[in-house]
Amino acid sequence: MSAWLVVGLGNPGPAYATTRHNLGAMTVAELANRTRSTLRAHKARAALAQVRLGIEPGGAPGPAAVLAVPSGFMNESGGPVKALCQFFGVAPERLIVVHDELDVEFGRVRLKFGGGDAGHNGLRSVSSALGTQDYYRVRAGIGRPPGRMAGADYVLRDFSSTQRADLPFLVSDAADAVELLVRAGLEAAQQRFHAPPSGR
Repeated sequence: MSAWLVVGLGNPGPAYATTRHNLGAMTVAELANRTRSTLRAHKARAALAQVRLGIEPGGAPGPAAVLAVPSGFMNESGGPVKALCQFFGVAPERLIVVHDELDVEFGRVRLKFGGGDAGHNGLRSVSSALGTQDYYRVRAGIGRPPGRMAGADYVLRDFSSTQRADLPFLVSDAADAVELLVRAGLEAAQQRFHAPPSGR
C-alpha cells in the first residue's frame, strides 16, 4: 500500500508564519518535529519529509507518510499537491489536508472525508487541481471572527494573546488526529476528537 501524503496548508514567509491561516503548516511542522525530520525543498514546489507516523501497538514504527507544506500561497496549493500525489503515487483517498477552519470552535479538531471547501481557498485549489473532493481533511478550529471583521482578514491575522496560550495544545491535537487517522482510521479518530471536550 502506498504511503500517506499529509499536506499542511499555509502561506509562505515570516509575515504569515504565525497567522491563523498557517495552522495546517504549523501542524505538519509539529509532525516533522515528532519524527525528528527536516522539511526540505522538493521540485513539486513544496517542502517535505518522508517519515513514519506514530507508534503501532507493540512499539513498531507507524505507517509511512510524506509530510509536505506547499511553498506557494494558499490559493495556489493545488498544483503542488497534485504534483506530490503524482510523484509519490498517492491516490486522493490517501491524502490528508490539514487546515484552519472558521466553522470549528477555536481549540477543537474535526476530521472528515470529502465535502466542499466552505470558502477555504486552499481546499478549493486542491479540489480543483485533483478533480475531486474525496480526500481526508483534518480541520483545526480557529472560530469565527469577532464583531463584523471579515473572515478573510481574520485568518490572515495572528492569534489573540489568549489563543496563543492554547495554540500549542491545538497544534498537538491536530498532529495527534493525523497520527490516529493513519493508524486506526477515520471513525476511530472522529470518536476521539469529536467527543465533548474535557477540561484541561
